[in-house]
Amino acid sequence: MTHLNQNITAQFFLTANQPCPYLPGRQERKLFTTLRGADARRMNDTLSLRGFRRSQSVAYRPACSECGACLSVRIPVASFEPSRSQRRVLKANRTVERRTCAPWATEEQYELFRAYLGSRHADGGMAEMDICEFAAMIEETTVRTRVIEYHDAEAGGLIAACLTDVMADGLSMVYSFFRPDLASRSLGVHMILDHVAIARQAGLPYLYLGYWVPGSRKMDYKAKFTPFEYFRGGAWRVTDAPEQLPVEELQKPDPTPVSPD
Repeated sequence: MTHLNQNITAQFFLTANQPCPYLPGRQERKLFTTLRGADARRMNDTLSLRGFRRSQSVAYRPACSECGACLSVRIPVASFEPSRSQRRVLKANRTVERRTCAPWATEEQYELFRAYLGSRHADGGMAEMDICEFAAMIEETTVRTRVIEYHDAEAGGLIAACLTDVMADGLSMVYSFFRPDLASRSLGVHMILDHVAIARQAGLPYLYLGYWVPGSRKMDYKAKFTPFEYFRGGAWRVTDAPEQLPVEELQKPDPTPVSPD
């Protein structure tokens, strides 16, 4: 992609170390910059190709001195085929209706978000977010963003939602959440499969899933969407058997320095 050769003129910062939420006993820190002005979309596209993620008006990526386990992953949608279990998920959710919305927070979305956090991430950093902070997460964007809602009349309206960025080379699932009492329907899996379909329909080659952390049970689900590509050593590498990758080696610091250039 030509984006890899584009220079980035921005100021980058490092956060202080703090406990890693994925691997016990480890510390994390992040490299980040702000996305502002007329060049925000191009910069976000370029940084995404180098393992960065967006949160509101910030692009960041892990920059841990003792660990390199957080790997940005993406699905090449042209070569992806759902597994048998994933096809069962699609069948179980055949009554779900997708609605594409502008990035504008609603009370219904917030209630769903609170129920999801209370069930899945009660001790996480987002657990205390109030409706104003939730609205900021949804609405404070300097790139092309949509909220993809999933409704089911039989289940009672809004059952899942995803904050999604539309980039030059794909879709990026920024944050998704769903009704915890419908866990048996695997709504998280359904949203990923549906985003693959959206990307295909739009002619976009990739679906970005965020960070996969080998050795972390929280992130195991991302390894079930194969083949996928992961960013390490300054390049995207493809695998269709992530269970065969050397976890201990991947958890070591990336041999390529973290750099946006």
